[in-house]
Amino acid sequence: MLDKILRKQNMTALLICVAGIVFNILLNSVAKVLELPFYFDSSGTFIVAVMGGYLPGIITGFVTNIIKGIFNLDSLYYGVVSVLIAVCAAYMSRRGWLKKIKGILAAAFVFALIGGGIGSLISWFMAAPTSNGEWLSGRLNATGYFNPFISYIISNIIMDLPDKLITMLLAMTVLRIVPEKCYPYSKLTAWMQNPVSMDKMTDTKEQKESIRIMSVRTKLLLALGVSLIVSAVLAIAISMALHNNSIIRERTEVAQGTARIAADVIDGDKVDEYLEKSNDADGYNETEAILGDILSASEIIQYLYVYRIEEDGCHVVFDIDTMEVEGEETGTIIPFDEEFTDYLPELLNGEKIDPIISKDQYGYLLTVYQPVYDSEGRTVCYVGADVDMVQLTMDSRIFLAKIISAFMGFFILICAFVVWLVDYHIIYPVSAITRNVNAFSYLSDSQEELDADLKAFRSIDIHTGDEIEKMYHSLCQMTSNQTEQMRGIRRLSDSTAKMQDGLIITMADMVENRDSDTGAHIQKTAAYVKIIVEGLKEKGYYTEKLTPKFMSDTVRSAPLHDVGKINIPDEVLNKPGKLTDEEFEIMKTHTTAGKRIMERAINTVKGDNYLKEARNMAAYHHERWDGKGYPDGLHGEVIPLSARIMAVADVFDALTSPRIYKPAFPLEKALSIIEEGKGTQFDAKCVEVFMDSLEEVKVILRKYNKSV
Repeated sequence: MLDKILRKQNMTALLICVAGIVFNILLNSVAKVLELPFYFDSSGTFIVAVMGGYLPGIITGFVTNIIKGIFNLDSLYYGVVSVLIAVCAAYMSRRGWLKKIKGILAAAFVFALIGGGIGSLISWFMAAPTSNGEWLSGRLNATGYFNPFISYIISNIIMDLPDKLITMLLAMTVLRIVPEKCYPYSKLTAWMQNPVSMDKMTDTKEQKESIRIMSVRTKLLLALGVSLIVSAVLAIAISMALHNNSIIRERTEVAQGTARIAADVIDGDKVDEYLEKSNDADGYNETEAILGDILSASEIIQYLYVYRIEEDGCHVVFDIDTMEVEGEETGTIIPFDEEFTDYLPELLNGEKIDPIISKDQYGYLLTVYQPVYDSEGRTVCYVGADVDMVQLTMDSRIFLAKIISAFMGFFILICAFVVWLVDYHIIYPVSAITRNVNAFSYLSDSQEELDADLKAFRSIDIHTGDEIEKMYHSLCQMTSNQTEQMRGIRRLSDSTAKMQDGLIITMADMVENRDSDTGAHIQKTAAYVKIIVEGLKEKGYYTEKLTPKFMSDTVRSAPLHDVGKINIPDEVLNKPGKLTDEEFEIMKTHTTAGKRIMERAINTVKGDNYLKEARNMAAYHHERWDGKGYPDGLHGEVIPLSARIMAVADVFDALTSPRIYKPAFPLEKALSIIEEGKGTQFDAKCVEVFMDSLEEVKVILRKYNKSV
């Protein structure tokens, strides 16, 4: 079902690309028919890039130039311009530039830099200057501030700006008409999992910072880019070498053919006479005229001349040059160039030599020498034909510009396609797996949350058909097993906790049963502790201390705060009257006794467990905020928080509960005493949250004190 939906969406996206291509070509054709100084060939590219993103926009721009190249081959070389416009349009759309007039104008200027700047660079190096900015270029150059190259670039950017402004106006008009809800249909997708919103696929700042070196996408793109560039450089170098060799071979053959024709025209038996009499020699002028015609007939032969090679240099027989340059006079001796030194023995012996490439006062030349024979077969002179190699350099530059321009458009298209393919087949699936596995790396306290995480993981439904899918299914199995293990552990933990709580209550009951009038003291104090702990948490007090574990440990171990009373003699513990000073000192030892009992239990159990807070409450719940309590005279926040909480709960229950030596205080009186002790006997924050929770306190009182 998903495959059908994706195929349908991609088909729609490709049809929109086709519409963009048609739009480009139609507008460009209109501009040509009306002989407007504009191109109008990027409106469709811009529209598709804004609606569908990078890849559809690049496809639209690149294919537009391919189709235009059928009618004008040079259009192929400007594909990189269309591709860059598509990339910028997609980027600007994602950044929200196009929602403001300022952004639209900035986009038009950027497109003018691409179309006018890069486009004119391509034209310049292909030696095919456009006519759009020619008149402005001439005026800029005439100012003397800019050389011809800079003038040409600036003029084309300026002349291209109106084209891009009109292009933007047309494109934005179309985009205003098309509802934004239609934009997703322009995107090419290839989900290998259940589709999710692109917001979820975009890496957050934390995710980006967690990458130590570089992302997988960057590595793959870097590998692709380096591979393509290296391959392209090698291919271009080989192409350039083959191109240059082909041109040199072709021009060498032309020069050799020209030299042979010229050698056939010259009568070798008359060369001595030509050297001696020059124009006065019989047939000299006619031969010179024919040689001139031969030179004129060839577009690539720069110089044509006839030399006799002697020990002292080259003796000019004929020197046929262009009309702009006069040739050397007959009989003139020209010294040998350095490039010819190695060939002098062969030349002096009248042998044939290979073509020579030289750079001298006459320029960068390819020279071919053809021997001229007399009637006896002896070499009497040589016909030299020079080909201007500067033109070859120009041709090579043009060829290089064309091949680089064609490659760059194709390079960006391939990169965009590979990024698109990698995103859907690797990056998105791996990101989805990583995001869900991270949820399991921090085991939730709630089994329901773990089950929800597992369900979300399974719902990804990755089907890349490769190692990623295999890894996904393995992780699904692993997380499922982990979830079931945690379920079993939690059940065991709950059972153990219930058993521990039962033991705590049993121990507390053993102590309480020795006390004749405590009356559900452990239940009430535990309930008050819970109220205070939750109140502190709600108000944001002691946030670093009030972790879920601390809160749970404090409430669970609250019943053990008086466990030390098990060591107090019955006559002191249950004395109906007021205790003497000696008896009170004995009673005070229940705090240190409780501490010892809990420490022995802690050493037996080992590890970080809830009994540590039971020890703190047993030992210090009679300490005072002002330091006047017992057993150690601790003060302020030096007193453990659990003990400060229990102090309020313990005193309040003692005040509101009847004893054999006193009746229960009225609620108002008890609250007044607690309020008076704020900041002296008790932690003010604990008192504050206790007072703010009076409705809950009254519920506890009514439950255990029937008289309230």
